[in-house]
Amino acid sequence: MARIALFGGHGKVALHLERLLAEAGHETSAFIRNPDHADDVREAGATPVVADVEKLGLAELTDLVKGHDAVVWSAGAGGGDPQRTYAVDRDAAIASMTAAQQAGVRRYVMVSYYGSRPDHGVPEDNSFHAYAEAKAAADTHLRGTDLDWTILGPSALTLDPPTGRIEIEGHGAQDKGKVSRADVAAVVAAVLERPGTAGRTIEFNNGDTPITEALDGLG
Repeated sequence: MARIALFGGHGKVALHLERLLAEAGHETSAFIRNPDHADDVREAGATPVVADVEKLGLAELTDLVKGHDAVVWSAGAGGGDPQRTYAVDRDAAIASMTAAQQAGVRRYVMVSYYGSRPDHGVPEDNSFHAYAEAKAAADTHLRGTDLDWTILGPSALTLDPPTGRIEIEGHGAQDKGKVSRADVAAVVAAVLERPGTAGRTIEFNNGDTPITEALDGLG
């Protein structure tokens, strides 16, 4: 059994993940901003912890993650206000990495997106620009830490039922496609069971290869 610290605990991916982790016998502390979401988190099998990551200082974040075996970042500002996007998707994400380091939590899994990189190519006048910039900064920072990190880059997210199958970029995925949120959660859960995925950026779509087989095929 592992203890997982999950940021963004009421997100659609996170709720799927909480169920999978509970079924596997793990304990999840799900950090949520809105106390009204606590019942949904409990129903998914996790323990809700009300914590607004946008407002917490480093010491408070460190206390949140202390005692856990892994941190999963699945939080996001949800687009819209660029200032809040930078505050959550970049600044709070980076602060959570420092908190993990200070708390001695080595394993860190970042849910990013397919194509996240400094040369993302999103024009400044595009509403997606702030998110692309924020995620690129957070992912770049994570790669520079001494954490046992894995960055996941799912393609366009859907609400389709889980398929249990993906294709990984460079291992069968032809280009950015789409992937169900339930399958993204399954990839996160599978990565947490595979310490050999540390130090990797894994971009993926739905595909024909079972998730475990696709991940184990990375070598």
